[in-house]
Amino acid sequence: MSIKIRTIELANPIVVAPMAGVTDESFRVMLRQFNPGLIYTEMVSDKAIVYRNQRTLDMMHIEPEEHPITLQVFGHDIDSMVEAAVYIDQNTDCDIIDVNMGCPVSKVVKNQAGSALMQDPEHIGKMMEALVKAVSKPVSAKIRAGWDQSSINAVEVARILEASGVELVAVHGRTRSQMYQGSADLEIIRAVKQAVSIPVLGNGDIDSVESAHHMMDYTGCDGVMIGRATLKNPWLIKQLVDDYNHQLSDRVVTMTDKLNWLDRHCRLSINHLGEDMAMRHMRSHALWLVSGLPKSAELKRLLTEMKSYGEFVRIIEEYKERVENYES
Repeated sequence: MSIKIRTIELANPIVVAPMAGVTDESFRVMLRQFNPGLIYTEMVSDKAIVYRNQRTLDMMHIEPEEHPITLQVFGHDIDSMVEAAVYIDQNTDCDIIDVNMGCPVSKVVKNQAGSALMQDPEHIGKMMEALVKAVSKPVSAKIRAGWDQSSINAVEVARILEASGVELVAVHGRTRSQMYQGSADLEIIRAVKQAVSIPVLGNGDIDSVESAHHMMDYTGCDGVMIGRATLKNPWLIKQLVDDYNHQLSDRVVTMTDKLNWLDRHCRLSINHLGEDMAMRHMRSHALWLVSGLPKSAELKRLLTEMKSYGEFVRIIEEYKERVENYES
């Protein structure tokens, strides 16, 4: 059964998670070639939207080929969140507006946003009801299992979200206190799926076709949300989509594939951000992707220091020569 949110019908149940500093425009465009059912933007601040911060407004730009796409916003204050959502509704080309209730990082949580919202289900209900009523686009939410092990309340929150008019919920099977440690609890995702009638996405530890199958088979969730695994292996999205379409996807990803990917991603990022910011941004992406390549220690060191596209090209060409000499 396909996932449908009003008139938006996803081509498949493979969803790319929102990741701060990662799922920006260039990375999303790179992944779109693999045709995931849905991609989330990195989260943006409600206050930054309200104050019309230009960098934040730029982050909300969406290319025509990115649909369907969900734009994620975070915040706590009801009036501010509603105002930001209305702006997104009226001034961006996203298909769905998502509210972040899962981010565990301290700078978000200290402002009672992200996963801190899980501590106040009553506030969630009031905020989401007001937000849903104020916009015309469908609204979704991404939640965690709870704040900590003593307050697992994903089922309660999911029911509140559904009653508030939210039309899709993604569940990360860890508490805020776990951050990204330990294993995602599939029982929690399963319980949420059984408790609500809106589509449920399962999130946490999806790093292979097998783990995606296990998530869906065990929890009954409607789709799987993949995050950190795409940093080292973006081709996982293609493998999952091919598997869903009953197509073989047995091509081995080579060193050349990875280096060509980096080059294209780098050029796209420069087009979107300008060379200086793009090269700083690409340092972490490069480190994730080259992990596991032969003789990559020196390559990683150089990539963390690169300042221009020309320097990037030189580093990659010299690395290719070193590897060729090593293997010959």
